[in-house]
Amino acid sequence: MNPSPAISALIAEDEPVLAEALRGALAQQWPELNIVGLAQHGQEALDLALTHAPDVLFLDIRMPGLSGLEVAADLADAWPPAAHAQRAFPLLVFVTAYDQYAVAAFEAQAADYVLKPWREDRLQQTVTRLQTRLNPTHVGDPRANLEAALAMLRPLLSADAAPGPKPLRRIAASQGQTLHYVAVDEVLAFQAADKYVRVITAQAEYLIRTPLKALMAQLPPGDFWQIHRATLVRADALDRVVRDEVGALTVHLLGLGEPFAVSRLFAAQFKAM
Repeated sequence: MNPSPAISALIAEDEPVLAEALRGALAQQWPELNIVGLAQHGQEALDLALTHAPDVLFLDIRMPGLSGLEVAADLADAWPPAAHAQRAFPLLVFVTAYDQYAVAAFEAQAADYVLKPWREDRLQQTVTRLQTRLNPTHVGDPRANLEAALAMLRPLLSADAAPGPKPLRRIAASQGQTLHYVAVDEVLAFQAADKYVRVITAQAEYLIRTPLKALMAQLPPGDFWQIHRATLVRADALDRVVRDEVGALTVHLLGLGEPFAVSRLFAAQFKAM
């Protein structure tokens, strides 16, 4: 009989000293754990996770580029469909400096986390929990990890996007060298692209520098649906949603030829399909 493959983990932490400290602490408490890599920023964490498909992913919440939550969301969206996945979606452990709001959010969603600097006893609790979940006698449907991660990530990602007291009515947005004041009522979609956010109307496209998460907090409540970590679409402009042969969804808007991809994280809005 072949021996069971070693449990693998990836550590994403932008401070090398802390990354090595966590690797050392895990080596003491879980000697059999195979650390397949250390990532110093969000995109590297995403790339390594897709390459190595680790059983466990330790994600620093604050990293250059993509945050730990954003890495988890993008990884969930890029993970192969259940019929083609060779391994289950990684178990997620978020690593954060103490923040009462972050901790409260993690606990509300039953998300596993460790605080920096971590205590040996608290890290041991996490290790024990992971070992239990990864025990072959407890492992069930490989899709369960992904579905649990999606359910956990949705409220965590939207926690910072509560509507502000005075919703925006007009947006100062650039088109070439010209600054336009675009009525929010005319906007069909917002889409993050590199350092900018595209402001898309039926007639034109503009650019703003306000991060999408910050923009979400300023928009009229209910006017826009988030369909991807990087995309908001006007709810009353929805025309149709198309499902392809592998189950991926795209949204089509009235008055706009460009379709928009729906990530797994937000596909539940269209579960009637």
